[in-house]
Amino acid sequence: MKYFKWSFIVTVIGLTLAYMWGERVNPGSGFIALFIAVVLVILEVSLSFDNAVVNAVRLRTMTPLWQRRFLTWGILIAVFGMRLAFPVAIVSIFSGVGLIDVTVMALSNPEKYAYYLHKSHSTIASFGGMFLFMLFLAFIFNEAKKVHWIKIIEQRLAQIGKLESIEVIIALAVLYITQNFVSPSDKLPVVLAGISGLVLYLLIDGLSKWLEGAVDSSTGKQISNGVKQAGFISFIYLELIDASFSFDGVLGAFAISKDIIIIAIGLSIGAMFVRSLTVMLVEKQTLDKYIYLEHGAHWAIGALGLIMMYTTFGHVSEVITGLIGVGFIGAAYFSSISKKGPALPDELTEELI
Repeated sequence: MKYFKWSFIVTVIGLTLAYMWGERVNPGSGFIALFIAVVLVILEVSLSFDNAVVNAVRLRTMTPLWQRRFLTWGILIAVFGMRLAFPVAIVSIFSGVGLIDVTVMALSNPEKYAYYLHKSHSTIASFGGMFLFMLFLAFIFNEAKKVHWIKIIEQRLAQIGKLESIEVIIALAVLYITQNFVSPSDKLPVVLAGISGLVLYLLIDGLSKWLEGAVDSSTGKQISNGVKQAGFISFIYLELIDASFSFDGVLGAFAISKDIIIIAIGLSIGAMFVRSLTVMLVEKQTLDKYIYLEHGAHWAIGALGLIMMYTTFGHVSEVITGLIGVGFIGAAYFSSISKKGPALPDELTEELI
């Protein structure tokens, strides 16, 4: 339970605030607000379980200092940045309304605020979908990858990965197909947002690899500076992944509630649990013991990326999205157990009981 101590503390504080806010807005509705917040916590955790695994993959390569920064500074960015400030900024950009006015709108006229947020959904989904899909493609086409989960597929894709820029070609093909289905007024924004997500992934991934290479070939003070820079780039990389995952949760939350305060509370508590799960996976070296978890998480990310691209013109229930992610992770977990044989240590679940 030690890994989730702060998550439970934040949960108690958050749910208390949700109850108090509900009573303030509409006397007698405190428990309704509390219940909605709990539902939003479940939504966030179910949509971000694969996020925790991917975070752990990257986090275990970072120095202890940057690990702590990700779990302290990172949670503040995740809570106040992506779950509260980001939706307000998006509405401001696409509605042409000032930030202060949008903030007032979110608190006083949540229906109008939700309308503007959903109006910009296609652009947001295209950006986040392309970023996540590139993350999946880079993993699945990695020719240096030695461990394969779904061997009949992954081995062949790893061989195809020898082709130069195959990930970019496939991602652009998906974007091209997608823009044929969106409304004429959304075509250009969707294409530009998708290309932006793709380019941003390539930029961050390229910088990360370059800095890691610089650290390997440097000495003394150069190593110290290189480690700092690599740690910072990895930090930004993780925050962008978290941001891409949060798009779906923020937009889906408005199908449950229009109250931005309750949404922020519920999603923030969920984000805290995801961070705690990430810490547990790293410190208990779970990814080394359950070798297919990383694969399951990336397949889930690939599915989420495609779903987000589909939602630029269609609708997919958040329940389905969450179940797909949990399904891939669960299948990878049990495949890992089968690979290990009859001795079945249960590090992944013992901290949750």
